[in-house]
Amino acid sequence: MATLAMNIDASKIPTGKPFWQSGHVPTLIAAFLYFDIAFMCWVMLGPLAPIISKDLGLDPAQKGFMVAVPTLAGAVIRLINGLMVDRIGPKLTGTINQIIVIAGLAVAWWFGVSSYEGTLAVGVILGFAGASFAVSLPLASRWYPPEHQGKAMGIAGMGNSGTVLASLFAALLANAYGWNNVFGLALIPLIAVFAYYLFAAKDSPDQPAPKPMSAYASVLKEADAWWFMLFYFVTFGGFVGLSSSLPTFYTDTFQVTPVIAGYCTAAAVFMGSLLRPVGGALADRFGGIKTLTAVYVIAAALLAAVALVATSAIGVAVALFIATLGTLGVGNGAVFQLVPQRFRKEIGVMTGLVGFGGGVGGFYLASSLGAIKKATGSASIGFLIFAVLALVALLGLTMVKARWRTTWGAALQGARI
Repeated sequence: MATLAMNIDASKIPTGKPFWQSGHVPTLIAAFLYFDIAFMCWVMLGPLAPIISKDLGLDPAQKGFMVAVPTLAGAVIRLINGLMVDRIGPKLTGTINQIIVIAGLAVAWWFGVSSYEGTLAVGVILGFAGASFAVSLPLASRWYPPEHQGKAMGIAGMGNSGTVLASLFAALLANAYGWNNVFGLALIPLIAVFAYYLFAAKDSPDQPAPKPMSAYASVLKEADAWWFMLFYFVTFGGFVGLSSSLPTFYTDTFQVTPVIAGYCTAAAVFMGSLLRPVGGALADRFGGIKTLTAVYVIAAALLAAVALVATSAIGVAVALFIATLGTLGVGNGAVFQLVPQRFRKEIGVMTGLVGFGGGVGGFYLASSLGAIKKATGSASIGFLIFAVLALVALLGLTMVKARWRTTWGAALQGARI
């Protein structure tokens, strides 16, 4: 109860101001742009995978692991970023991460990557880009009152759309200039956004005082933290795992070119990114619990359909994946409408923890699809297993919703859960 009381404070009282007047718009834009370009880099190996694998002679399991490494690295680094955000602030944490990514890609481009192990090393560097999640969301969230958390987190989180840029242009640029030079070309938007971020982003005055390290460990004693990690394991893990894996799925299943595979992937990723803020807005209006319940039911049905019929025709596959990633995008927005309501004072570390759960989900999905494809000749079982995981998340949500609504949810004013 002490932790619950700590989370119910004056910062949760609604302001009554319209959304665009209740926070700091330049910081919200900076958070979105940083997230967007960072995510573009994070999933870059996905659309490049068909080209890299042909050049380096990789098997399906190696391809799956290569595109999954940035996701796993990002998940681990998100934990570190969550701690740093609460101790030194989100702006400085984001500055450090951007410098690492820019320097790492510059080295990869200048010296070149010519081995499977080299691609894995690049994947670790790209993990710092994926860890932007644990910076951008608290950077934006702390400026906004509870009744606008879904919209603020949804707009900042719409930086998922950076995966669209990677899907559209990575293979195209690789065909024109070589895949190693894509690392160098990525530096152009990275440096431009970094300059804007340094100028526009500001830490909120609601930045909590640094806590001792033991305080962060105490968050893991809260069952709700683990539930949120599970819920995001499915929604975000499904989103980023599919974003990384679909280019390979399309090229292997339908023998299309990497550029066409990128376009097909971009359509689904765009829908998932577009609907993330919609998910936050729906959660603000109807409650995150109701929104997530619908998401898990629909996602499980769509993933089962993918497992059964996605290989029948490319048009069927594209339609199913657009619907699936759109649904998961709604779920991403809904999860992060709930997290700051429950853990506002620990939003930095919680963003890291929940983001870690999502990253592990993405790593699992991308790597398992490759391993299952190598073992059975088809990735269908992998999609079916993830459909079952969506139902597991639904069961968990059903188990906790009554307690949430009668404890911390009942203490909120002006916000729905």
